[in-house]
Amino acid sequence: MTLITRQPSPAPADPGLLDGFRTAAAAVISDNLERLPGVVGLQPYHKRSGVMVGTAFTVRTRPGDNLTIHEALEHVRPGDVLVVDGGGDLSRALIGEIIVQIAIWKQLAGLVVDGAIRDVAGVAQLPMPCYARGVTHKGPYKDGPGEINVPLTVGGMVIHPGDIVVGDEDGVVAFPQAIAPDLIQAVRAQELREAEMIRSIHEGRYKGAYGKPGA
Repeated sequence: MTLITRQPSPAPADPGLLDGFRTAAAAVISDNLERLPGVVGLQPYHKRSGVMVGTAFTVRTRPGDNLTIHEALEHVRPGDVLVVDGGGDLSRALIGEIIVQIAIWKQLAGLVVDGAIRDVAGVAQLPMPCYARGVTHKGPYKDGPGEINVPLTVGGMVIHPGDIVVGDEDGVVAFPQAIAPDLIQAVRAQELREAEMIRSIHEGRYKGAYGKPGA
């Protein structure tokens, strides 16, 4: 019986396109996706500031079991974000400091885990964005089954292999590569509007912005 099934990896996002999102806030991206998509319930467990940007490499695993994650790490590419659907289970940690160290060695852009992690003191000191649902000291099983490069639901959001994943201190959002060129233009336009709004506040010109994007 095959414990792990793996689909082909989609094409990675164009590096120039990814660069456009490295200064984009997850909140502003979400605003320009009609405020609908977004991962809910995951927290950052790293201390690195800045924006996580990369191509989704997806893993679905049995709750509390990380055999498929180890298999996925044999196939990831530099710049991928490893996105793990662990069913939101918090009974056993799916990753810890060792897997994060492997992710650094593989030059991943980040880790997004709908499940638990451990070794959080060590993880917090490493230069790797890591988002997870919670923490437990209890270690994982390694029995399978699992799937690699399949659509997932993570924190209530559907993420497809090859989607662009962006994360910052506010959270994580993902979207198809096909909409990225138009999306980044909309993001930049909102950034300009909000910068002008802040200037108007400082200069005493602000008159309200009901119905406009932003907080």
